[in-house]
Amino acid sequence: MQKRWTFLADNPKGADILEQELKVHAVICKTLAQRGIDSFVKAKDYFRPQLSDLHSPWLMKDMDKAVARIGKAIAASEKILVFGDYDVDGTTSVACMYQFLCELHPKSLLDFYIPHRYREGYGVSKQGIDFAKNNNFTLIISLDCGIKSVELIAYAKELGIDFIVCDHHLPDAAVPDAAAILNPKQTDCAYPYKELCGCGVGFKLITALAEKHQLADEKIYCYLDLVATAIAADIVPITGENRILAFHGLKRVNTQPSNGIKALMHLSDVRTEMHINNLVFIIAPRVNAAGRMDDAKKAVDMFIADSYEQALSFAELLHADNDDRKEADMSITEEALHIINSNDKLKTKKTTVLYQPHWHKGVVGIVASRLTEHYYRPTIVLTKSGDYAAGSARSVNGFNLYEAIHACREHLLGYGGHFAAAGLTLQPENIDAFTNAFEKTVSETIKDHQLTPEIIIDSELKFADIKPAFFNIIKQMEPFGPENMRPVFVSKNVIDTGYSKIVKEQHLRFVVKQNETVLTGISFRSAHLFPILQKGPVDVVYTIDENEWNGTTSLQLKIIDIRPSVF
Repeated sequence: MQKRWTFLADNPKGADILEQELKVHAVICKTLAQRGIDSFVKAKDYFRPQLSDLHSPWLMKDMDKAVARIGKAIAASEKILVFGDYDVDGTTSVACMYQFLCELHPKSLLDFYIPHRYREGYGVSKQGIDFAKNNNFTLIISLDCGIKSVELIAYAKELGIDFIVCDHHLPDAAVPDAAAILNPKQTDCAYPYKELCGCGVGFKLITALAEKHQLADEKIYCYLDLVATAIAADIVPITGENRILAFHGLKRVNTQPSNGIKALMHLSDVRTEMHINNLVFIIAPRVNAAGRMDDAKKAVDMFIADSYEQALSFAELLHADNDDRKEADMSITEEALHIINSNDKLKTKKTTVLYQPHWHKGVVGIVASRLTEHYYRPTIVLTKSGDYAAGSARSVNGFNLYEAIHACREHLLGYGGHFAAAGLTLQPENIDAFTNAFEKTVSETIKDHQLTPEIIIDSELKFADIKPAFFNIIKQMEPFGPENMRPVFVSKNVIDTGYSKIVKEQHLRFVVKQNETVLTGISFRSAHLFPILQKGPVDVVYTIDENEWNGTTSLQLKIIDIRPSVF
C-alpha cells in the first residue's frame, strides 16, 4: 500500500541554540526541538527524569476528600472493595491499590473485584455493587472507571455504599455523586498534568495516603513497574509525569520486577533489557488475554501473589489465554480478509463493517485493527453477544470515528469510545441499515489523504552519521510512545550492494550503501519492495536499532518504506 511521507519542520525554533548548549549532532537537536525540547533545562529534565519532579498529589481535586474517607474507613474498621476494569490499566490499578491498602488495613477487611467482560461489561457494574452489599463493604474505590457511572453510583449510595472514583476518561457534564472523584480531566481540577492513565491516578492516591501515614518512599515506588505497564498498554502520551513514571518503572522492570512481571518475562523467554515496546507487545497482551478469553481476576491474582511460584502458576494461565487469543485472532482475521477479498464491492468501499455471529467477542477489536492495517479505512467488526450484535471499531489517523458512529446512532442500542476507537451494540436486523449509514457518513466526511497511511519523518540523515555515539543519544530519548515516538529518518540516494535478499518469503533483508557507508537493515512483510530496491537508487525511511547476533551487537536500520529517488 502506498504511504504518505510527511516531513516535520526542517528548522524548528530552538534547534540552533540547543546545538550550542548540548554540543551534540544537529539532527538530534532538531529532533528534540520538534518535540518542544528547546533549552538546556528542558533537555536535562527530558534525558534525566526525576521522581522528585512528580507533582504533589494534593493538587488533584478531591484528593483531601479521598484520603479523609479512606482514613475514616480505616478508623472504623469498614470493609473496602477495590474495583477495576478488566484490561491492563484496570488490573494493574487494582493490584497496586489492593496491595498498598494491605499496608494500612487488615486483609480480612479488603477485597478486589474485576467485572466479567461478557457477563457484566465495561466499568462499574450492578453485579459488583450487589457483591459489595452482600458482603458488607461500605466503601468502593473504583479505578480506571466510574466517571460515567452516575446511576450505578447513586444506586450504591442508596445501599449505604460510598464510592471514591479514580478515573482518567473524559467526564460528561454530569458526574457521579461520590465521596470523592479523582480525575485530572475534570474542568475544575487544577492538577497540572492531564494525561495520566487510570493506574497513574490510583498511584497519586497511593502517594497521598503514604504521605498522610508517613510511609517510606519504597512503599509506593515498589509499584512503578505496574504503573509503567499500564502507561505502555493504555497508549497515553509519554510526556510529563507519564515519562517520569515510565522511565523509572522500566528501571524497576529491569532490576526489581514484581513477581507477576517477572513470571511473564520468564514465560516469554525475555533475555535482554526490557523496553517500553516489550511491555506493549509482550506483557500487555498476556494480561489483556485474561479478560478477552476468560476472567481477568487471575491477572490481579498474579500481580499480588506473595511468591514467585504462585505468580508463575497464574502467569501460565494468562500465557495459555494469550495462545488461545492469538489463534482466534489469526483465524478470524483470515476469514475476514477472505470475505472482503472475494467481494469487489467490499474492496472498493471507504469503510469496512463485518458481522459473523460465531466470531469471538474478545478479539474483534484486535481483528478490526488488523483489517485497518490491510485496507486503511474506518473499520467495524461485529459478532453476536446474547440477543444483540456487538463489536469494536478502529479509525485511521486524523479521522474522528466516534463522531461518525454518533451520526448513525438511530440504528444503535448503545455506543461509546473516542476519536480513534469505539464500541457499539445494535439489533442484528439493523446491521445492514447501520452499515449503509456508516459508509455514507464516512464517505461524506473523510478526506482522501486520510485513506492513505502516513509516515511522519523527523529529519534527513546521512549514513555516515549513523554511529554508536549518535545511537546512544537516541537510546536516551526512551521511553518512546505517543508524543515521543522513536525518531524516524530518511536517507536519500541509497543503492543496493547486491547482497539484499528476501527472507522467509515475505521479509526484506537490506544491505545498502550511501556514498562509502554500507549499512544493513530489515523490513518486515516488505518483499514486494525488492524490485524497487534493485532498480535503485532509492530514498529509505527507517528507525535505528541494535542487532544482537552471536554475542556481537551492531547498528541496523528498521526500514519502514522506500521509494525511487528523484533527482
